[in-house]
Amino acid sequence: MTGKKIILIGIFLTVPLIGFAQNESSSFLNLWGESAKTAVGFFWKSGWAFILGYMISAMIQTFVPKKKLTKQMGKGNLKSVSLSTLFGSISSSCSFAALAAARSLFLKGAHFISTVAFMFASTNLVIELGILIFIFLGWQFLAAEIIGGIILIAISSLLIKLTYPKKWIKAAREKVEEESAVEEDFNWKERIKSKEGWFLVGKKFVMEWKMAWEDILIGFTIAGFVSGLVPQSFWDAIFLNGMQGELPDFVIRLENALVAPFVAAATFIGSMGNIPLATVLNENGILFTGVMGFIYSDLMVPPLVNMNRKYYGTRIAFYIAGVMYVSIVITALILNYSFDLLGMLPESSRKVTEVTQFKIDYSFYFNIVFAAFTALMLYFNFKTKRMDANGGHDHGDGGISFKRIIVYVFALIVVIGMLIYLI
Repeated sequence: MTGKKIILIGIFLTVPLIGFAQNESSSFLNLWGESAKTAVGFFWKSGWAFILGYMISAMIQTFVPKKKLTKQMGKGNLKSVSLSTLFGSISSSCSFAALAAARSLFLKGAHFISTVAFMFASTNLVIELGILIFIFLGWQFLAAEIIGGIILIAISSLLIKLTYPKKWIKAAREKVEEESAVEEDFNWKERIKSKEGWFLVGKKFVMEWKMAWEDILIGFTIAGFVSGLVPQSFWDAIFLNGMQGELPDFVIRLENALVAPFVAAATFIGSMGNIPLATVLNENGILFTGVMGFIYSDLMVPPLVNMNRKYYGTRIAFYIAGVMYVSIVITALILNYSFDLLGMLPESSRKVTEVTQFKIDYSFYFNIVFAAFTALMLYFNFKTKRMDANGGHDHGDGGISFKRIIVYVFALIVVIGMLIYLI
């Protein structure tokens, strides 16, 4: 067993023990049940948002030709970066798919700056992520996510221009050029009018879920159990919460921005899965700087850094991570001070228990409506498979990986916890 796997198991086993020690007045089983209920509550509150976001993403991927866009990404100028940002924001929100798409663009001649801009946009500016942030954190965080995403891309582009490692990037391009990709081109007007085009939307929709469901399940489960088991004193110690007056305000905000990416990296969660945990941080009084720094750090998690290493080599992978880290810290500070100046700085008032309540409200009706849309997408996917003898694309090798085992363990823990809660 590798060291990374041991660390993951250790974190997962340690968190409940911390919570148990800090909550001696409550039974462990009650805490388990409440934590599982919170995790399921996150799913309930955001289920319709995922379906809506992935439907829109599937339609964009099906009806927007990529060939015409990629031709404009060969330079590291404002136009190229802007197009990459736009292209990324309408692409898949799956972090692994985002990196694979970025590699494809780089292979087809996209400038390295444009490639990195696409990476950031496809994980921080996608529609479904914005909907999730609005539901769990509020409009101020959504506004910050959009504005900050643009600032983040601008800063990272500038940093790459100033530090551009030509030899490393040349070597990285030679590495990815060892493989070739087939360029897809089509007439979008004809496709959008055909039933085959809409059947393909269903196929893309299913592909999106296949790529993202593991990260979503792990992220939401961790958020539910962290919310119920990890005491606020733990977060206070990490983010210097309560040190106002003893330390300069700037020092605390800077520390939050510096630490947040490492906290995000320790969770091993992708972009969609870390929003519930960001909600937990917000509830525990973590500064706006820290919460935004945490949200932006989805591409800092070790599995994604390792994926970049496989694509471009070790030097470029860590170079991207370094540029990312500096850009996140600067962006988080800019957002904090600018929102504070404008009187838009959100307070930590939204409680996890309020967000994850089960009640007859808009979430109930939206979940019913979008469940019907899901059935329609599954039917479209079925029709596509029948027309395509090769079947649909499968994300991953289909084997039982260590991550898949962890997913099954997490699902079992939630199911048992819900049974405990109901009993």
